[in-house]
Amino acid sequence: MIKDTRYIAEKGGRNVTILSFNNIEKHDGHTIVFPSFQLSIESGEIVGLMTSINVRTVLLEMLRRKIPVPDQAIAIDGKSIQQLGKSYYQRVGILSIDDGLYERLTVKESLLFYHRLFDSKLPIDGILQLTQLEAKRNVRISKLTFSEKRRVHYAQLLLSNPDIYILEEADQNVDLETKRVLMKVVQELQKNKKAVFVLTSNMDSALAVTNTIYRLDEHGLHKLDVMPQEMEPEDAAVEEEPIVQPVRFEKIPTKVNEKIILFDPPEIDYIESSEGSSQLYIKGDMYQSMFTLNELEQRLLPYGFYRCHRSYIVNLQKVREVITWTRNSYSLVLHDQSSIPLSKTKMAELKEMLGLK
Repeated sequence: MIKDTRYIAEKGGRNVTILSFNNIEKHDGHTIVFPSFQLSIESGEIVGLMTSINVRTVLLEMLRRKIPVPDQAIAIDGKSIQQLGKSYYQRVGILSIDDGLYERLTVKESLLFYHRLFDSKLPIDGILQLTQLEAKRNVRISKLTFSEKRRVHYAQLLLSNPDIYILEEADQNVDLETKRVLMKVVQELQKNKKAVFVLTSNMDSALAVTNTIYRLDEHGLHKLDVMPQEMEPEDAAVEEEPIVQPVRFEKIPTKVNEKIILFDPPEIDYIESSEGSSQLYIKGDMYQSMFTLNELEQRLLPYGFYRCHRSYIVNLQKVREVITWTRNSYSLVLHDQSSIPLSKTKMAELKEMLGLK
């Protein structure tokens, strides 16, 4: 395995803030690309940021210093990216979704080139082992699969040996083996007190490497409540037993892989029931619920949710329009333009609730 003690020795083994965003925001004319937010990432910390492709692209352009930012808006180890000059690129390593490769080189030739370029002290054999490219060392990159090429990207980034690794959609469209390699690479970086910042639009990608996940949207930066699913069913029943009144439920749990994500009720747009299971929809993403639709209806009633159809519960705060298709056919249009059905009997109830005739 790979061992790098340079940064640990310099900082005396303690965790320090490597990357910080300080009240940074971006506007495009009269449009807010993203509102002001603050975020710090320490050495040895892995942080995931879920956001839109547009926001992610702008953030990466800022981190590459292609878009000017105010002084101290982005800092590395307490120094603004403007102060660092050329040394900035030695401190920060960025893996983008569209990075290219020298495809005429073999895997080993490519890594030797980067080894010399960055004057790396890390052993190439160790890098090949960690990225599971040993058997491909003498194969031209042009002959590799997409997933194997992605592992070459991982290897090259490791050789650059920065203080923080910024990964954009690092596991997108790769095979299961490569996803496992990425997890091992990130774990190894954490052992060596490196900071890792994962930029993604996919919850699964973030959860694969960390439990520290934030969402950045038009409302600002929000930290998600994530916990490993460790409770046995009997323990879960004991934990839930004292909770009787729905109003006491401030979080709604969902399950993603082997982890539990907790959402505040106002975050939920609507809930759909299909084949006996319920799915929560939040900003276009779907999350598997741990409760039935009937249970969710009772728990969410105090928060302004309404059973608009036998298979749907809607957050009334997110409804923008009620559409009448025919005399007996209705639908609700939400703030994000998604549409869900409204049954005839529920239409009458809804009109009464809203004080309409």
